[in-house]
Amino acid sequence: MIYVIGTLAAVGIGLFVLSYFMNDRMKELENQVEQINMTMMQSNYQLKKKMKVLEEELLAEDLTQEIMKQPPRKVEPPQSRQSLPLIDTVISMYQKGYKTHYIAKQTNLSEHDVHSMIQQQKSGGVQT
Repeated sequence: MIYVIGTLAAVGIGLFVLSYFMNDRMKELENQVEQINMTMMQSNYQLKKKMKVLEEELLAEDLTQEIMKQPPRKVEPPQSRQSLPLIDTVISMYQKGYKTHYIAKQTNLSEHDVHSMIQQQKSGGVQT
């Protein structure tokens, strides 16, 4: 009887020690779920960035189409007639809340030129 109790105690202690060296399957599963979660969050962030870029492009296209549909303004000298649509575009985009760096990118102008056109409009230098 003592041999049986001793054997059971030894096996129990051996299994208890062995359990510390076994891999925890729940921990592995939690790590996998966490990795999937991080991957999904990254994908979601990238999709949101792409959507924002597409929305900006669509708004810019709508804006240029809207500007093209506007009736011609009063007759100006030939020199200012060439630059007027560009100034109108810049001012219109600025009034709709676009940032100057975005306006510069869309109109292929420098930010300094965009700032200058906006300042001239504010000071009354250009009539639109």
